[in-house]
Amino acid sequence: MTRAAEAAAYQKDWLKGLRQQITSGASFAFVNADTPHEIFHFMDMPMVTNQWWSAVIAAKQQAPYFFDWMEDEGFHGHLPKYSSLPLVAQLEGDPSRQPWGGLPAPALLCARQSSDEHGRIFRRWSELTGAPLHLLSAPGVADPAPNWWEMARENWEELYGTDRLDLLQAEIEELITAVEDLTGRSFDREGFAVYMDKIDRMEKMLGEVSDLIASAPKVPMGIAEQMPNVMIPQWHRGSDWALSHVEGFRDEVAERIEAGHAECPNEKIRMMWIGAGLWFDTSFYRAFEETHGATFAWSMYLPFASDGYIRADHGDPVRALAARVSAMNEQLHQPPWVNEWLVAQARKYRIDVALMLIPEHDRFSGYGSLFAKRALEQAGVKVIEIWSDMVDPRAWDREAAVAQVTAALDEMEVTA
Repeated sequence: MTRAAEAAAYQKDWLKGLRQQITSGASFAFVNADTPHEIFHFMDMPMVTNQWWSAVIAAKQQAPYFFDWMEDEGFHGHLPKYSSLPLVAQLEGDPSRQPWGGLPAPALLCARQSSDEHGRIFRRWSELTGAPLHLLSAPGVADPAPNWWEMARENWEELYGTDRLDLLQAEIEELITAVEDLTGRSFDREGFAVYMDKIDRMEKMLGEVSDLIASAPKVPMGIAEQMPNVMIPQWHRGSDWALSHVEGFRDEVAERIEAGHAECPNEKIRMMWIGAGLWFDTSFYRAFEETHGATFAWSMYLPFASDGYIRADHGDPVRALAARVSAMNEQLHQPPWVNEWLVAQARKYRIDVALMLIPEHDRFSGYGSLFAKRALEQAGVKVIEIWSDMVDPRAWDREAAVAQVTAALDEMEVTA
């Protein structure tokens, strides 16, 4: 069994346990993706992530129904679908259509105001369920450093700004108090420092995997297999299982390289997938290997593990956590943060072509796509725009997308 299959099996068992906890009445938190999950993990409070629940609904093939209902009810079509799908399903009111028969009311809601919509989406959740809402601030950085990843591990105070970190740390402290009240547990700060150190150790190993794949003669593991090996441990970061799994993942990649394994033996073109996963059609990632020797080497999930998560403790693990989440979305999606990072990653991975997923109505995930495209093109990378959504397959035309990419790859062969 591959490490990816092992991760999927672990996640399946974990989901069964989570489902049992929640449906049995355990207090749980419903949170956005860019919030401090570490507090809930460390305090052993069950947690459901908004975007993850959205992907689960989509995987059950229910997203088209809910989005049609949303539009019939008069909601505007520019809502970010990845973030709003769970709320729309809750508003629709028939829990039998949702996985597990829908979610009961959470005990706590938490979101970071990293886009205009998220605060309003979660306020509506609070109105519907009566759950207390903790909104974390997302003030802009006065002087964002384009090479942020070179500073973020150690010099995060200078990078993100003391005033911003003071604000976010105070809000996280309020969140800690709320979780203490709900769980009846005291927050062990020394234990939390140990927990945060384990996360950093895990992210450093993922950084080693990224280095291995980037420097390999041919891609030893494609992104469809990389993603579960990265994202499932990230959902459990800090746990003994996550640390052990990532170590095995690193060893598996190293062994494949040593054995001369290639995901695409006829590899001629290295590609990167920019944006969240195309969750309803992941086989798309292998559609161009036989025809063009084009293989996906890169997605954001693996390299962002080390660049986006590792933050030195400096004696205050809660403040280090504030540094971790204070610009997480901005670094992945907003210029100038994302531009130079993508260019640096493209050079490191020797990328020829980038496919850029642009969810037209999702500002959270699509803020700076065209700025990033320009930066990559100026660096010599061919960029193909894929205008689609991560969880809404209604407008996805695989045949047209394959034809679009095929034409671009054919053109590269003609001009080579």
